[in-house]
Amino acid sequence: MNQLQVDWPVGRAGVAVVSPSGVETRFLGGVDGGDRFQVASVTKLMTSLAALAAVESGRIDLDQPVPEAGGAEDVTLRHLLAHAGGFPFEPPGRPRPPGQRRIYSNVGFRVLAEAVADAVGTTFAAWLSSSVLDPLDMSSTGLVDRRGIDGDPAAGAASTLDDLVRLARCLLDRGAPVVGPDLFAEATTVQFPGLAGLVPGVGRFDPCDWGLGFELHDGKRPHWMGDRRSPSAFGHFGASGCFLWVDPDAGLAAAAVTDRSFDDGKWGMATWPAWSDRLPAATG
Repeated sequence: MNQLQVDWPVGRAGVAVVSPSGVETRFLGGVDGGDRFQVASVTKLMTSLAALAAVESGRIDLDQPVPEAGGAEDVTLRHLLAHAGGFPFEPPGRPRPPGQRRIYSNVGFRVLAEAVADAVGTTFAAWLSSSVLDPLDMSSTGLVDRRGIDGDPAAGAASTLDDLVRLARCLLDRGAPVVGPDLFAEATTVQFPGLAGLVPGVGRFDPCDWGLGFELHDGKRPHWMGDRRSPSAFGHFGASGCFLWVDPDAGLAAAAVTDRSFDDGKWGMATWPAWSDRLPAATG
């Protein structure tokens, strides 16, 4: 995979390509696998798994209205995970009826984290650690910010390339050991089909397909994962210049951390798709 050498316009970068058997290749530019980076919205992959773990354990139901939605009628955990709850990206903004449009929402993820925390009887950061980070041995990852308080469940995690590789292995293994294969299969299929919406920093799509917390490649073009990823590919990127995607049909995942924000000079969309397209696609 020498042709995959990372020549991105960043100061520091670390990238790993992962298969079910382990790490295939690493490309490190001024980064050790244990160096911590703010991973921005890649946090949502971890938050989503923690929410699904609460569903799997019977503590909360995907389709039960969420009281924490502040009076927004009939908003469920399923709506919030799928960015279909009608909440704005960030305050201020007026909530819309759920299920009508794919509105990418940090607000919605904070509401769902509050609902999960109430259901499990502890803080969301503690539940994230016990249900996701500890089972995956992601010991360098957490939501606690520099002030020592719980960080943002929508975009506040700090992590390392090593830990993102551990997360990628879990996702390649259909959620094991965090959630079972049936719930994971549901989470990686389209929820509320046909909704139009926006992938921030990428563009508007109709439809803008999303699973339960996982952005789905499906038919989106152009896409930050590239054009060779299968329709079943899923993942998330962060505004801090990091990403994690999984292509189950190709049996591959890729994770990256960098020190340059995604939108700075629009370098992310100028480099990530072409880089990902040099990776093998699904055959047959």
